[in-house]
Amino acid sequence: MTFNDILNALPCKLVVRGASYDEAQIRSLVASDLMSDVLTTTEDNFIISTSLNSEQVVRTADIVGALGILLVNGKNPQEGMKRLAEEHDLTILTTPRDSFRTCMAIGRALEKEKEKSEKA
Repeated sequence: MTFNDILNALPCKLVVRGASYDEAQIRSLVASDLMSDVLTTTEDNFIISTSLNSEQVVRTADIVGALGILLVNGKNPQEGMKRLAEEHDLTILTTPRDSFRTCMAIGRALEKEKEKSEKA
């Protein structure tokens, strides 16, 4: 799944375009408002979904190697968060949907992609 696939699967918008935007292959999603929980993830090729719109999310994403951040509940990133994301070349998207509906939509899209790759 790419960031463009997420833009097509959700009503969302691109806020910060990271360096890996075009080539990133997203395989999973870690959804949490507790960045301490995100720090324990063992996922690869994932994005963080959260309603937190602070610099802490960008710092956490950088530490765990997340490909980007998806803000839910219509949250917009604080200016400091945007600047830090640009410095770390991380993509930020935002959606008006709540966390549950966001996770469901991305999960469905990931499953469809998995089914396509298994048929190929």
